Parts: sequence; structure tokens; C-alpha cells
Amino acid sequence: MEMDNNLLTAMVERWRKETHTFHLLEGEMTITLKDVAMLTELPIDGDAIIESSQKPLNGWGQFISERLGINIPEEAEEGRRVPPLHKSMLLIPWLVRTVGELPEDATDAQIERYARIYLICLVGGFLFPNKSGGNMHCMWLRVLLGDWDEIGRKSWGSACLAMIYSELCKCTDPKTKQAGGPMFILQLWVWEHLPTFAPICPANSWGPDEPLRQWAYGARWIGAITSGTSLDGYRQHLDRLEFNEVTF
Repeated sequence: MEMDNNLLTAMVERWRKETHTFHLLEGEMTITLKDVAMLTELPIDGDAIIESSQKPLNGWGQFISERLGINIPEEAEEGRRVPPLHKSMLLIPWLVRTVGELPEDATDAQIERYARIYLICLVGGFLFPNKSGGNMHCMWLRVLLGDWDEIGRKSWGSACLAMIYSELCKCTDPKTKQAGGPMFILQLWVWEHLPTFAPICPANSWGPDEPLRQWAYGARWIGAITSGTSLDGYRQHLDRLEFNEVTF
């Protein structure tokens, strides 16, 4: 799904951190836990994701080596200024390149390692990305390299919503130039509740046997191409937004 930065910027300008709502012409709106659950099908019940950011006793490098069997070099790759593990930040693309493809005759241990690395990519690069260019804080590894059942018992949807709120509040500072976190969920929310800003939905052309119908509700926007509206265009439309243009 293509990200519409102009649309997100226009919405950020109407966010108020005092109320955690968007202030629009016809009133206030906000993205809720129910929205996140419906759009992504991420679990919203279960344990809160609360992990320490402190380094393990033997450091993060040893922690990763023991659980993934990967030794992280202390030197930077060509073209980079810092090594793959630097100040508790792990470079996800390096991790993917190092592991390579899963062999056809993979053992159970290899399959489990690949599954954990997939989760690292999903969490660090998609659900909770930061603004550091492919790096993930190693605190997430305490969860993702732990017990499988414990991972499934976490309230991932709640964590996504909390990060969206946090990033939106940070963006109210004029000095902030970028936002991290799962902003794709916010974009899906805008398209669903303010459909005049939405592109043509790919799901409109799906046949009855389309497998994506079995996915989360937000999957119907996979492949959507944004309208190309300018930031000023979105601002002007929001300034004259009418009640009948909002879907509840």
C-alpha cells in the first residue's frame, strides 16, 4: 500500500495532544482500539508489552548470539558508519542478509530461527518502525526471542495504538519532521472514516474467490494507489468537510 504523506501531514495538523483527538470542522474524531482490531486483526486482549530497555548483563550481542546463533561483527559494513549493532539498535536489513534463504531441507531449529527473524522484521520494520533507517531497539528482542506462547499472549494491537498516539503527540511539535510507528493503520482509518480522501479500493474488483477476503479488513486496501492530492488540497478539503462525508 502506498503511503500518502500529504494526507497524514494534514491529519497531524489537526491532532490535539490534550484530548488525543483530531479537531475537524464538524467535531472531534479519533482512532480507537476497536479500529485497530478490525483493520489489522492484531490481538487487543492479553498482557501489556512492557519490557526493559536496559542491556543484558553480557550485552545485546551475546544475547542475540545465544538465541539466534548469529555473531554480530564489531566493524561497520562498507558504506555505513556504525556496525550492525550500535547503542542497543540492531540493523534489520543486515540481519536478513546474514541469514539468507531458508534451505529446503531445513531443520526444526533453522525454521524456528527464521520464524523469529520474520517476527523481528514484522515488529521492528512494519508495526513499530522508528526514524533511524531500518534499525530496531533491542528491547523488542526480550519478547520476540522468548517463549512462543508468551509472544501470542501479548496485546499487540494496544501497543500499536499507544505508539500511534505517542507519535502523533510528538508531531505537534513544529520541530518534528518525521513520524515513526504504524502510520499505515492511521491511513487506513482515514480512508475508512473519511472516504472522500480514499483512493479507489482494490477490493471493489475482487472476485468471490479472492483469498485476501479471508484476511484482516484493512487488507482490502492492499495495492491501493494514492490520489496525488497536495497538502494544501487536503487542508482546504478538511476546512470545509461536511458531516455527510464522515463514516462512523
